[in-house]
Amino acid sequence: MVKHKKKCGEARLEPPRTPRTRAREPEGEDPGVDEAPGSLDCLAGLLAWVLAWLWEKARTLQLFWTRLDATLGLAAFVGILHWIHLTTLFETDCHFSHLSTLEREMSFRNEMGLYYSYFKTLIEAPSFLEGLWMIMNDRLTEYPLVINTVKRFHLYPEVVLAFWYRTFTGIMNLFEVETKTCWNVTRVGFPSEVESCEGFGDPAYFYVGVIFILNGLMMGLLFIYAAYLSESQLGGLITVLCYFFNHGEATRVMWAPPLRESFACPFLVLQMYILTMILRSSNNYGKHYIALCLANVAFMLPWEFAQFILFTQMASLFTMYVVGYIEPRKFQKIVYMNMVSVVLCCILMFGNPVYLSSYYSSSLLMTWVIILKRNKIHRFRVSELNLWLIQGCAWWLGTINLKLLTSKILGVSDHICLSDIIAARILRYADFDTLIYTCAPESYFMEQVTPLRYTKTLLLPVVMVITCFIFKKTIHDVLRALSTNTYLRKKLLEHGELLAFAALAILILRLKLFLTPHICVMASLICSRPLFGWLFNRVHFENVIFGIAIMMSIQGCANLQNQWRIRGEFINLPQEELLHWIKYNTRPDAVFAGIMPTMASIKLSTLHPIVNHPHYEDADLRARTKIVYSVYSRKSAKEVRDKLIELLVNYYVLEEAWCFVRTKPGCSMLEIWDMEDPSNSANPSLCRTLLQDERPYFTTVFQNAVYRVLKVNREADHIRFV
Repeated sequence: MVKHKKKCGEARLEPPRTPRTRAREPEGEDPGVDEAPGSLDCLAGLLAWVLAWLWEKARTLQLFWTRLDATLGLAAFVGILHWIHLTTLFETDCHFSHLSTLEREMSFRNEMGLYYSYFKTLIEAPSFLEGLWMIMNDRLTEYPLVINTVKRFHLYPEVVLAFWYRTFTGIMNLFEVETKTCWNVTRVGFPSEVESCEGFGDPAYFYVGVIFILNGLMMGLLFIYAAYLSESQLGGLITVLCYFFNHGEATRVMWAPPLRESFACPFLVLQMYILTMILRSSNNYGKHYIALCLANVAFMLPWEFAQFILFTQMASLFTMYVVGYIEPRKFQKIVYMNMVSVVLCCILMFGNPVYLSSYYSSSLLMTWVIILKRNKIHRFRVSELNLWLIQGCAWWLGTINLKLLTSKILGVSDHICLSDIIAARILRYADFDTLIYTCAPESYFMEQVTPLRYTKTLLLPVVMVITCFIFKKTIHDVLRALSTNTYLRKKLLEHGELLAFAALAILILRLKLFLTPHICVMASLICSRPLFGWLFNRVHFENVIFGIAIMMSIQGCANLQNQWRIRGEFINLPQEELLHWIKYNTRPDAVFAGIMPTMASIKLSTLHPIVNHPHYEDADLRARTKIVYSVYSRKSAKEVRDKLIELLVNYYVLEEAWCFVRTKPGCSMLEIWDMEDPSNSANPSLCRTLLQDERPYFTTVFQNAVYRVLKVNREADHIRFV
């Protein structure tokens, strides 16, 4: 009797074996005796297959971890390189290591000094919580008003840095570790010797040091993001090279560390990286969406203009959703996470209504409504193109109307924002408030030479080639999609994330500091095989990239050398004299008014109350500043004096240069006031009159080459003078 072997199982994937001849078994023998060798053979084969599968997986995992280690190693390297570059440029520009404490504070000009003053308050308070209470109930910034400066000025970076500083110095003092080194520095001016301290134990050193570390990390993130986007580490290196070669166009953190964008930009890169991962991956987990939400919060908390950036991003994503690049369920989750981040920011900012009345929050609500009604929208008996137009028009009109409505309800209709400045630029609309903004050098239009600089480093030509290929492929895909069912488009439009990123970069062209990093990331796509695989199959991939990098470096290295040649030393003796006089010759509660940048320095270094400051977005502050700046108008001295008394001003700091300075046509103070107050345009300049004879409404109490401090005479002083 011939016995048959039992089958081992369907999972066994061994190659077929050569049949073997078996001897005929004697009759009457137990049939179960011969099944053991067959079963063992089956189990051995299965075990061999499992071991082979595990070996293959281990090799794949090893390659993944090797690649990941290489990516993280390169990211750490370029991050450290960028940190060194920033600290070197900052040091050579102002010789920061040799400045006294007062000089370091003066080097934080304009709103930078205002932000640093709250960090100083937090670290000098008896305890961290007392310092936090002081800046949340501040009377010095807009005297006599009590304001929550954390809510008004987005001071979470200063709160976090102050907590870190107090913790760091506390631990170091506990273990008796020196955190700073001090010495006397001889200099020009009085006093001829000043104490200068270096090290992370010095507050100013710690403050700028953490900012530079954060922006060093941003470079590492840019590398990781670009490598992920292009699916090549070479793509990440191309982005890093482009950023360094165009460094002067990409950031100003090395010249102005305390600006809000210095804290916000690294988190924007992180947010875009997470968003790109979500868009590209078909299997997303909850942790990815939570990470997106937290990145949004970290980006919005330090900088109020971040909402405008996210609004342009949402406009890009909505366009991608409408044409079918993003599936509805995924897009709905993205919108929900954005909405949660807005609510969290509003709570953390003590109910700041700006978050709920922005174009960004309005666009989220409109997007949510359109997604919920998508089934009804798709029932319309219209062509696919008309369906897109209907949704697009509904989104734009709904967003604008909802923004206007929420602003009116929440009482922030007078709050100036980035969109107002852009509208004033485009529509040529001008009033006192918009001119104060648009006449500032940082608000000018992009210089005409900027595209030429991009071209010399090959950044612009490379990105234009990439954009052309993206749009060519996208137009082809969209034409196919118009005749395809909406829910099947994802299979056709496999490169939708490229178009989304291109649209985002184009929409943010108006902000140069965002434009350059974005187009540097776009340049990484020159290494993308999905885009240029047809080329790399014909020529050697690495040779092409190496050749492009060499050509970029010709002008790029020259740009870096120009940055490294910058040599400067901060000195401002007239302002130092002014601050010394105020600190030692006026009462601590004396109230000051004047030009916004000077007021920030007075508050920071003397701790005197001020009535106006550089954070110009609030409507009430703009009204105060307009009164203060009327000294540079053609109004009468009595009218201006009376208005200053209403603000409880004791001293006015008059700067002669502001009487005559004209940064560009239409931007002198007299020209601005002639447009704002034409009824007085025939009168003489009040500023020039005060320089000749300030009496009887003012009295000069201090004067040097730049500043003149005028005491505001009350009525009794005026009568006594007469």
